[in-house]
Amino acid sequence: MKKLMILGLWAVATAACAQSDYDKSRATEVYTPVPKAVDTTGPMPSDAIVLFDGKNLDAWDAVNGGAAKWTLGDGAVEVTKGTGDIRTKQNFCDVQLHVEWMTPAVPAENAPTGQGRNNSGVFLQERYEVQVLDSYQADTYVNGQAGSVYKQSVPLVNASRPPLTWQTYDIVYKAPKFDAAGKVSEKARITVLHNGVVVQNAFDIEGPTAWIGHPPYEKHDCAPIRLQDHGNPVRFRNIWVRPL
Repeated sequence: MKKLMILGLWAVATAACAQSDYDKSRATEVYTPVPKAVDTTGPMPSDAIVLFDGKNLDAWDAVNGGAAKWTLGDGAVEVTKGTGDIRTKQNFCDVQLHVEWMTPAVPAENAPTGQGRNNSGVFLQERYEVQVLDSYQADTYVNGQAGSVYKQSVPLVNASRPPLTWQTYDIVYKAPKFDAAGKVSEKARITVLHNGVVVQNAFDIEGPTAWIGHPPYEKHDCAPIRLQDHGNPVRFRNIWVRPL
């Protein structure tokens, strides 16, 4: 009888302890706010802003003024040499950005080399460039090849595909922050997946992109996404963005 009583008390104590642990576990459970449901069964997330779907350039302006003058065709837009960069009409700060791009065929003779090998770029807030370049079995300075944060960060790997093949950039970008005096308090940060492969992993951008030198940060607000006219017929399609 005594043994049964001891076993009963042990069972009650064990149950009480288990209940107590359960109650403690609830202290770290969060039920609100409930994340918004996003449909991912379509060509882009349901909460994405379409920047270019192959139909028109209504979301874009020419940096030189007026309407964007790049060439539309076959669901893509091609850089038209000499017309200048294009930029979104809408301003953005923190974003998830998806861009698909393709470089043209390389001629068998007198093929361009280095930075002349079908060059363009994707600029976040019009200042910070992820390089677009034909870097498939091609040489250039490594902090200027495809997937680089131009002149700042070498890609972790070269994930380039051959010319005439569509490639993807999926970019997660966090805008810089500035204090009341205009000094940068938190650098811009960027993660880039090139064709599904991480090539930039939470890199802290050192300042605005420049061909020469290392310009410091200057205080700025949200700004457009910009695509570069570097004089080469690079094509783009399926561009969308999710403000974060």
